[in-house]
Amino acid sequence: MTANGWLQVFLFFGLVLISAKPMGLYMVRVFERRRTYVDIVFRPIEQLIYKLTGIDENHEMRWTEYSIAMLLFSLVSLLVTYGIERLQHLLPLNPQHLPGVAADLAWNTAVSFTTNTNWQSYVPEATMSYLTQMLTLAYHNFFSAAVGMALAVALLRGISRRESKTLGNFWVDTTRASLWILLPGCLIYSLLLVSQGVVQNFRPYEQATLLQPLSVATTSADGKITTQTVTTQTIAQGPVASQEAIKMLGTNGGGFFNANSAHPFENPTSFSNLLQIFSIFLIPAGFTVTLGQMTKSPAHGWAVFSAMAVLFFIGIFVAYYAEAQPNPLLHTAAMHVDQRTSALQPGGNMEGKEVRFGIANSALFATVTTDASCGAVNAMHDSFMPLGGLVPLVNIMLGEVIFGGVGAGLYGMLIFVILAVFIAGLMVGRTPEYLGKKIESYDVKMAMLYTLIFPLSILGFSAAALMMPKLGLSALANAGPHGLSEILYAYTSATGNNGSAFAGLSANTHWYNLSLATAMLIGRFLMVIPVLAIAGNLAQKKLIPPSPGTFPVNTPLFTVLLIGTIVIVGALTFFPAVSLGPILEHLLLHAGKTY
Repeated sequence: MTANGWLQVFLFFGLVLISAKPMGLYMVRVFERRRTYVDIVFRPIEQLIYKLTGIDENHEMRWTEYSIAMLLFSLVSLLVTYGIERLQHLLPLNPQHLPGVAADLAWNTAVSFTTNTNWQSYVPEATMSYLTQMLTLAYHNFFSAAVGMALAVALLRGISRRESKTLGNFWVDTTRASLWILLPGCLIYSLLLVSQGVVQNFRPYEQATLLQPLSVATTSADGKITTQTVTTQTIAQGPVASQEAIKMLGTNGGGFFNANSAHPFENPTSFSNLLQIFSIFLIPAGFTVTLGQMTKSPAHGWAVFSAMAVLFFIGIFVAYYAEAQPNPLLHTAAMHVDQRTSALQPGGNMEGKEVRFGIANSALFATVTTDASCGAVNAMHDSFMPLGGLVPLVNIMLGEVIFGGVGAGLYGMLIFVILAVFIAGLMVGRTPEYLGKKIESYDVKMAMLYTLIFPLSILGFSAAALMMPKLGLSALANAGPHGLSEILYAYTSATGNNGSAFAGLSANTHWYNLSLATAMLIGRFLMVIPVLAIAGNLAQKKLIPPSPGTFPVNTPLFTVLLIGTIVIVGALTFFPAVSLGPILEHLLLHAGKTY
């Protein structure tokens, strides 16, 4: 670790801290329908949308109606996406004449982008046409993010309203999230990316002649070796900047290219790299301020922000430290070659990393993208040191509540807030209270249902894959604990709607496409129903005045209790699996064993 590396980490977090309040205040104005500077542009568009679709913007929905609207909207957009993928060979904007996407892969991808996961079991530039990228995938990048923001706002209304049966209007919340926040943000963001060299065009792929031909030897199944001379390279391009902007701002993560944000056409400079990680945290950090403002307790919002910040710094410290250490096996090998020197892998572990970004920014990007439900990568997590790879895995296992996805991170964190105040109430022998409302058995049951669904999906699917050699284990590139980590990470990423991967797992098979798609649906829709149920129940309650026994939720003590609740729940649930994966791999690596 270096001072320069930590300076970059603190610079990044300083930008997040400075931007959180203005972003949060702006979102309050948007979702409470107060006047903003962009109303003159977007208010007429909003009214036209409602007129064309027959939406009554003044209609308020109960939590059940809100849930049904969200599910129907997601279902229709999922099916349309699946259809366009299957028929892309018949549609325009396909200069490479790419065929229709296979049924199981198309289903996996449609589910992935609908759920804001953006898991990609395919090579994007060799699978998806320009039309598919723009009309379906980029579309979902906007609306899956907008749905997450709408759900978070619905929960905030449930907390802040008193004796109310409604949570707002799903169609209005989604429309305003898209028009007032995501769309203008992406327009500016795309231009900044283009200024840095990110590609934005509709040109066919280029064929470049190599200055130095390359000989490639391949071995067939019967052991015959064939040598082929490669003289050209296909250079993919397309409307990248526009998709890159919403990919990061909406915490989606799906890359236009297979290398994602390690590709120079997606992330060419150190400034574009800073923009990308900053944009991942921008809206989630702002939502903590929105929480404080809408519940009339700004200090509570900052207490939640502080809990997120502490967990973020713990993660980046472990990841950066692990990647800054030399691989002990390379160290040993070099010692045998030259007994006169003792330092032997200068700069730490650079395997799988872009030299443009180095170890500090690779560790920072990996921590940020898995703290949020983004999944974009500028380095390959599969090539991290065992403890370095442990950080992204644990970040998702904690529920991606360390800032988290746009909206999803906040409502996930508020589930832990409810559990924390429930625990505090048990400690003092009083009925738990949260911002003037009693937390009763129904609320705790829904919170526990949300908490239990998550590990059941991850551990259940992982166990099933491990028990099936032909379907599950045959796709692994590594055996032993690292192979376990690859499978565990896949289902953790899918259920957590993250989308990043330990890429040693070849997931484009019938089993993985279908099982991962199911895990994504569970992680998005089965878990959000208890959240809306809690919101609906809280909205109906009366406010009660605070008493000497009320546990304050705006103090450092609350922040400590919240952090402890998150860590203990995650540790008790996932420690056995993690100890057999990256932790065991770390111990075996130092004993001279690899997989």
